[in-house]
Amino acid sequence: MLNRRNFLTAAVGVAAAGSLAACAKEDDSSGSTSAGGSKTITLGFSQVGSESGWRSANTDSVKSAAKEAGYNLKFSDAQQKQENQISAIRSYITQGVDVIAFSPVVVTGWDAVLKEAKAKKIPVVLTDRSVETSDESLYVTLVGSDFTDEGRRAAKILEKVLEKAGHKGAVKIAQLEGTTGAAPAIERAKGFKEVMDADHADDWKIVVSQTGDFTRAGGKQVMAAFLQSNPDINVLFAHNDDMGIGAIQAIEAAGKKPGKDILIVTIDGVKDGFVAMSEGKINAIVECNPLLGPQLMEVVQKVKNGETVERWIKTKESDFMQDQAKAALPTRKY
Repeated sequence: MLNRRNFLTAAVGVAAAGSLAACAKEDDSSGSTSAGGSKTITLGFSQVGSESGWRSANTDSVKSAAKEAGYNLKFSDAQQKQENQISAIRSYITQGVDVIAFSPVVVTGWDAVLKEAKAKKIPVVLTDRSVETSDESLYVTLVGSDFTDEGRRAAKILEKVLEKAGHKGAVKIAQLEGTTGAAPAIERAKGFKEVMDADHADDWKIVVSQTGDFTRAGGKQVMAAFLQSNPDINVLFAHNDDMGIGAIQAIEAAGKKPGKDILIVTIDGVKDGFVAMSEGKINAIVECNPLLGPQLMEVVQKVKNGETVERWIKTKESDFMQDQAKAALPTRKY
């Protein structure tokens, strides 16, 4: 187990090497009138859901940033259902909000509703995840991370993990994918495979891969099935921390030691992931910054003002991962 000093060093080191049928629930958060007495901006935001610690941090960031900016935020939780997001976006169109922002559940299937927003001259901003459309003018910009690069970084950091563990021989990898059709699931898998095929075609092999839907329950269930069909797995690549944490439960139930018998690399960098890393159960974490709220509000203001914005605005570097590592440390009395 890592001590306090080594744990913080590991957390910073990983961050540096890596550089996380029901109707949608809606709530309104009214902000104060903006400076100078101008009309308050109304932002309609549709969130994927609350499937993970990363998503909860992302939601908190959006809500707090909207309040800080003095915007009137109309928030909807899609509960991981595309139909709920489409319904929420149509509701925002009907209400005549100034700007619509959403983090899409999946990549495809958005053309119709985005055309409806465009017809009403309501600009749309994507957050966190991308979409595929027949007309790129249907949305203004994407504020989010480079998921393909996160996949590449996960593969490169696995090289270091294997070296540190003194692993010799074949690397048999189980991959826990994110939600089927979601941008991070597609792109993280793509980036990881790029490095694997280029540098490790002879010794690395993904022997089993399946979605765990970005949830702990999904990670646990799918990993248990992996271990039954492929008991000689020695590496797990999970597309987020929560699936990795769920997988740890399945690994331990099978009588194996996570982090030793099966080396584990995940993506996100939330507190519970660092708790697992401090216990030696996760070997490395690649950062994905969820604190997109301030950047999103800056973009909303520019869009409302008619200013030109970049097609893709990358997530800013932050101290999020280090903060989560510190929060994961046990409280001690001296």
